[in-house]
Formats: sequence, structure tokens, C-alpha cells
Amino acid sequence: MDTQKNTRPSLEQLNRELDRRRHQKAFNRALRGTVWILLVVAAAAIICSTFFFSVLQIEGSSMEPTLNEGELVVASKSKHFQRDDIIAFYYNNKVLLKRVIGFPGEWINIDQNGIVYIDGQTLEEPYVQENALGECDITLPCQIPDERWFVLGDHRATSVDSRSKVIGNVAEEQLVGKVVFRIWPLSKFGPVN
Repeated sequence: MDTQKNTRPSLEQLNRELDRRRHQKAFNRALRGTVWILLVVAAAAIICSTFFFSVLQIEGSSMEPTLNEGELVVASKSKHFQRDDIIAFYYNNKVLLKRVIGFPGEWINIDQNGIVYIDGQTLEEPYVQENALGECDITLPCQIPDERWFVLGDHRATSVDSRSKVIGNVAEEQLVGKVVFRIWPLSKFGPVN
């Protein structure tokens, strides 16, 4: 009988075991809830990035001083933009960022000093620090074909853009979207102008 008495748990041990099981159940519920929330957030992020926006990292110097290497920007999946907007587009399995300069049907000319003319009118470009003709192997003046856009980088001396036959004018099927927001570095967090 003595041995049987020693094998029974005490009231204190039973209470500890009940507390342990309650904590285990609470932990399991919290873990399931956390996993569920993470799955929902991940699914929402995938849906948003597929249909509404893309996060892009800047590589190279073609958009300096507006955008610098290493910065992160958000591109809204839109095909509606205005002159001077920065757009992202696909080129040879890469995403390039350039500024919209000309629209379908417009005549573009760039003089030897890098001054841009649209339909004979000088284009005001406060975002360009130094004008340059840059890498230009197209015949100027040229008319932009239907459903295409003429784009230039802000750093005109180094940018390879619509002035080059390699890139040419951007077609609608190449478009990723309009760059609208900078998210990194935090010191420059805000809309992209």
C-alpha cells in the first residue's frame, strides 16, 4: 500500500501539470494565429505586387541625381503617365527606369548640347543637372511611333535610352509601371518627383 501511495501525484503536481497544459494550449493557439496572419500577409503582398505595384532597387547611375544606386522605389502598375514621369519597363530580362520625354506622334530633336525639343519647342528639364547628347545613334529629328514612348535618363552623359537603337522607344507591352514612391533610404522616404 505504501508504494501505491507514493505513485499518486500530489495536488500541487496536478495543478502544475494543468497549468503547463493550459500554457501549452495557449501557446499553440498563438502560434497557429501567428502562422495564419503571416500566410494572409504573404498572400496579400504577392497579390499586391502582381496586380498593383512592384518594389525595385536602383542599379547604375543613369537616373542620377533623382535616383541613386541602391535606393528602393515602388512602381505603380499603371500605363497612364505624363511627361517627366519616371517609368519602369522591361528590356532584355532587366527592368530599366527612365523619364518619359515624348508621346506617340510627337517629333523629338536633341541638339549637340543635349537640349531636347518636342515639336520644335524646348523642353524644360529642371531634373537634369548637365545636358549632353550622350550615346545617340538614331537619326534626329524623329517622330515617335504609335503606342510607343521616348524615354531618357536624367544623367544624360551615361544613360543608354531611346537615343540608342539598342533600347529604342518603349512599347506598351514593356511597361512595368510608373515610379511613384521611394522607400529606401529612410532619409529620402517619400514621393519621387
